[in-house]
Amino acid sequence: MNVPRITRRNLLLRAGAITAIAGMPRPLLALAGLPASPDEERLAAWVAKLRAEGLTAQDVAFGRAVIRAAELAIGTPYEAATLEAYLKNGGSPRREPLTISLTRFDCVTLVEASIAVARLAVRPGAPAWADFGREVERMRYRDGLRIGYASRLHYFSEWISDGSRRGLLSDLGRTFGGIRDERPLRFMTEHRDAYPALADDAAFLEIGAMERRLDGVPRYFIPRAALDDAADCIETGDVVAFVTGIPGLDVTHAAFAWRDGRALRVLHAPLSGGVVEVTRTTLPEYVAAIRNCTGILVARPLRAA
Repeated sequence: MNVPRITRRNLLLRAGAITAIAGMPRPLLALAGLPASPDEERLAAWVAKLRAEGLTAQDVAFGRAVIRAAELAIGTPYEAATLEAYLKNGGSPRREPLTISLTRFDCVTLVEASIAVARLAVRPGAPAWADFGREVERMRYRDGLRIGYASRLHYFSEWISDGSRRGLLSDLGRTFGGIRDERPLRFMTEHRDAYPALADDAAFLEIGAMERRLDGVPRYFIPRAALDDAADCIETGDVVAFVTGIPGLDVTHAAFAWRDGRALRVLHAPLSGGVVEVTRTTLPEYVAAIRNCTGILVARPLRAA
C-alpha cells in the first residue's frame, strides 16, 4: 500500500526491496552465466512443489494451489513501498517499471505473487521468470496494461472489480450478502503529499479522473456483524481485504483466507511481525482487532487462461 500508515502497498514508509524487472528473458546475473537468482530459484521450487503435491489437477480447487504458494512464503520478510522505489530513485510516473519479487513482500504483492505462481503451476512446461512477471502485470494494472503509474490499480476494490471483469477472479461480496459501500474514493488526491508520484501534475490529474470513474463502480462488503455467518462460505485461498472507515479510502490491508480445520484464519504479509505469517486469531477476531475496520471484501482467484 503506497500511503504512509493507512493505504495499500504501504502502511508505513520503508522503501527498497530485492526486485526484478520483467521483460528480460532472465535476470542479468543469469545472462552472465551465473546461477539463477533466489527469486528464480523460488519460482522453480514452488511450482515443482505444487505439482508434486497434486494441487494442479483440474478437479482440485484452484484456491488450494494459491494458498499453498502463499504458505511457501511464510517467514519471508515484509518490505513496504517496493513499487514506489523507482520514484525515489528519480524515475518518472509516466514510465513505471514492473517490479516483482518472491523474496520480499508487502500485503498486496504477496497476494499477486501467490496467485501468479499457482497459475504457472497449473500450466504445462517449466516456469519462466518473464511469465511470472506477465501474470503479476495483468493483475496489477487496469485491463492488464502497464502504461504508467496511473494505470496501476491503487485502490484494492478496483483491483477486485477490474480482475473480476476480466475473468481473473470472482467478486463474492454481493454473493455472500454484502452491503454496498457508497463512499467516494478520494484519498489519494486528498493526500497528495503522501504520494511521491502525485508531485507530477499529469499523474495527479489522471488519478483524480480515475477516482471519479470509480464512483460508478459498485463495491459490496461483508460488515463485521455478519462475518460469523459469512465465514462458512469463505474458502481457503480466497482473497480478503479489510474495509476501513477512513474517509475516502476503501481498504487498509489485503490477505488470504486460510482454514485450519473449521477455523478460518488469515495468511498475510503484515507490517507488525515483519514476515509472512498465519494469524493465531480467527478472521472475525482479526477484523475486530483492527481499528476503523468495518468489514471485508472477498474475491476468489480463478485459473484464468
